[in-house]
Amino acid sequence: MVDVELRHLRTMVAIAEEGTFGRAAARLGYTQSSVSQQVAALEKAVGGAVFDRPGGPRPVRITPLGEVVLAHGRDLLAKAERLADAVDRFRAGNGRIDIGTFQGASKLILPSVVRRLLGEHPGCDIRLTEVGPEDPRIGDLDLLFHYARIDGDVEYVKLLDEPYLLVAGAGTFPDGAVRVKQLDGAPMVAWPPNYHQRWLERVLAGDGARPRIVFRTAGHETVVSMVRAGIGSAVLPWLALHGSDAWSDDQLSIHRLRPSPTSTWYLYWPAGRTRSPLAARAIDIAVETANELAEQM
Repeated sequence: MVDVELRHLRTMVAIAEEGTFGRAAARLGYTQSSVSQQVAALEKAVGGAVFDRPGGPRPVRITPLGEVVLAHGRDLLAKAERLADAVDRFRAGNGRIDIGTFQGASKLILPSVVRRLLGEHPGCDIRLTEVGPEDPRIGDLDLLFHYARIDGDVEYVKLLDEPYLLVAGAGTFPDGAVRVKQLDGAPMVAWPPNYHQRWLERVLAGDGARPRIVFRTAGHETVVSMVRAGIGSAVLPWLALHGSDAWSDDQLSIHRLRPSPTSTWYLYWPAGRTRSPLAARAIDIAVETANELAEQM
């Protein structure tokens, strides 16, 4: 079989879905004679009729050969769409990049990546997707920020090690670093038991501390407010306090922990897939931004 064109398959799909050559022509923006010519070319290529034509306004009927052609034709059209999408992703300038992210990266690294990419390639299409922490998969994404190692055929670069800090009421602990074991049994404000909070509590327990969780709430600012109110201390990632007034608040004290719970950030991309210039540039910017944050830490 030779000379089956995608436009012929699109026309066939339109006829099968609309029921008549006339409605298919209206949907595609063709004349009815053009639709008939494309079907004739398709039938010549496959060596038989793909539609029975009863004539008049009655719907056409697809033939058994047509059913075979239609099924495989839809598959070819889907693959052609994926090919076009892949070409769009690869192109620099007006290309497209799909990035998976989580809250911390969205707040502190991605703004720099997006701003600089748009400055260098004003026509690019940047699409962000929030990726859950429980079972992250890169799928069709070009890049994926995540704070743990993930399974699958991926390559990655380590961005930074983010320490967790103790936020307490002023005078609760002596100045300087606090041993994790000192938190054992201490009242603590924490996040709800999500993926990251469960990880943190396991790490603290491994270092000899099982704090007494007296209140759980979402949102770093809300947690800090509860600490300020004297409900308990909290252990928060460094970047949650980045740029906040907690450092200068005389009602609070911020301490390093010994040993320090640390979360590692990674940037992943699919192994074996040629990276577009846009994706390669995004990786470079992310690494530069992460290095700047690491220096501040």
